[in-house]
Amino acid sequence: CVVLHCPALRGTAALRPRHLRPLLLADHLAQLLRAQGVSVRLVPALAEEGSQQFLRQLRVNWPSSSGGSALPDAVSALKRALGRSPCAAACEWGSGTAVLPEDVICKVHLKSFMEQQGLVGYDPNLDVLLVTEGKLQSLAELQQAVLQCTVSNPAALPASRFPDGSCCSIVHVVSCEEEFQQQQLDLLWRILDPGAYTALQKHLVCGPVKVTNPSSPIGADQYFQLRKRQMYEASVMKYGELAQDEAWTEVIDTLTVAAIRFEMLSTAHRSQITLDLEDSSISTKGTKSGAFVMYNCARLATLFDTYQRAVERGTYPPLPPASELNFSCLREEGEWLLLFNYLLPFPEVLQQAAQLPTPTKGIRITANTETVCKFLIQLSMDFSSYYNRVHVLGEPFPHLFDQMFARLQLLGAVRDMFHSALATLHLPPLSQI
Repeated sequence: CVVLHCPALRGTAALRPRHLRPLLLADHLAQLLRAQGVSVRLVPALAEEGSQQFLRQLRVNWPSSSGGSALPDAVSALKRALGRSPCAAACEWGSGTAVLPEDVICKVHLKSFMEQQGLVGYDPNLDVLLVTEGKLQSLAELQQAVLQCTVSNPAALPASRFPDGSCCSIVHVVSCEEEFQQQQLDLLWRILDPGAYTALQKHLVCGPVKVTNPSSPIGADQYFQLRKRQMYEASVMKYGELAQDEAWTEVIDTLTVAAIRFEMLSTAHRSQITLDLEDSSISTKGTKSGAFVMYNCARLATLFDTYQRAVERGTYPPLPPASELNFSCLREEGEWLLLFNYLLPFPEVLQQAAQLPTPTKGIRITANTETVCKFLIQLSMDFSSYYNRVHVLGEPFPHLFDQMFARLQLLGAVRDMFHSALATLHLPPLSQI
């Protein structure tokens, strides 16, 4: 089991583009892990309806808060542990001291704890932490998630999949701006709950998201609406009045989500992302965009829809079982490229993307979360090149059927692979574009 913790969702302020990166990465990583048979818990649960509605627009399936009655008891237990901890000390409230927030419970000496435990990889500036009710609630929710993982998955999964050989792992997916605060909570949790699992906390840190040409600080919802407007304008320019039909509303929404997800996830999580808000190329069929991937997925859907309608008219016979096909008819280089570069290695691609390798030292881990986006982009480029060059549905002559059937079988497998990969990004396949 893996607990994926996204602190970006804990803030009371409105989400910004820099918050979307760890959020979408955590959502994608959860899907990848589940595809490998791993149980995943997502933390924190969302309480605000506005945030839930926005995440639904992004097709992020994040749990909502149920107001669990176990949390107050867990917070109380952490407070008792705080009172017993030698690292904790009462705050001084003398007249010469700075005014502290009312919800501060006490202070904890993190630096001395790190030195005693010999912990490495933490920020050297970590020193004294003022413990608040909110921090204890965050830890209590993490505790509950680990407990639920253990209860629902008593059987140990292959230990090699997880850092340090554990059957349960906690991964904090954080932006570089949130890393310091999350390290504070990490240490506080180790101090208050010195169980085996708290030592298995790892940090997956995302690089900065730089926004160019902003007239003012832009929120995540504004960013979404901007990309949606650009996608709509590009669709109208290409397809005219057709793109203004109500049936295209869902298509444009899907293309918008694809554009944003590929913009956020096709770069290695450690590297910086630059968002040019005035550059509308993100919404066209540029070969590096999510829209280009969705366009090629839709081309496959159109191909099989056209073939099925031709079968119903009696133009072509139905596709025979794969065991009866003559694959020696596939002589195009592009056909073998699709087979050997994509279809055969695809299961390994998904497995590698879901790996959480053990760090050599410290608490940071890396993940290949850009793998699926890059795979889909390269697949789309090679499929597009092949599809533009080869006429799959040829003339309805019996002596040409063997080659057509073999090609359809191959492209049917490519279509299914598209769908499986897009599912890890919570993107539905498009039947039109």
